Amino acid sequence: MSLESKLMTDLKEAMKAKDQPSLRGIRAVKAELLKFKTSGTGEELNEEAEIKILQRLVKQRQDSLSIFEEQGREDLAVVEREEIAVISKYLPAQLSPEELKKKVQEIITQTGASSMKDMGKVMGMASKAFAGKADGKSISSMVKELLS
Repeated sequence: MSLESKLMTDLKEAMKAKDQPSLRGIRAVKAELLKFKTSGTGEELNEEAEIKILQRLVKQRQDSLSIFEEQGREDLAVVEREEIAVISKYLPAQLSPEELKKKVQEIITQTGASSMKDMGKVMGMASKAFAGKADGKSISSMVKELLS
């Protein structure tokens, strides 16, 4: 089932259940997908593009959440947490830190990287290999930890 058809099904269910957090999150995803399709770039909406869009939406909400928590705006922070939970349902399962460490170590061995000078090479391969399964920040910190 494609992401769009899954979103439509979930949107109908959320409307029937009057589930406001789900409605907000699903509508945000649908809006981003529509914006991507009508952007005129000529890019095709494939699974990789969908994952990037979902990750961007989650990251935006996490950034907003941290700002709201710093400012003591718990009312707005709750909304962001709810939307993060809804959008995250559509992302692939994330790698645990142990799995990430193991796979990054395999890439380091495969590339023959030995120092921080080789970080770019390792990051390039790791970012492609873990697209959607881990965020760039956690990949980067793991690569730094293993190379230093």
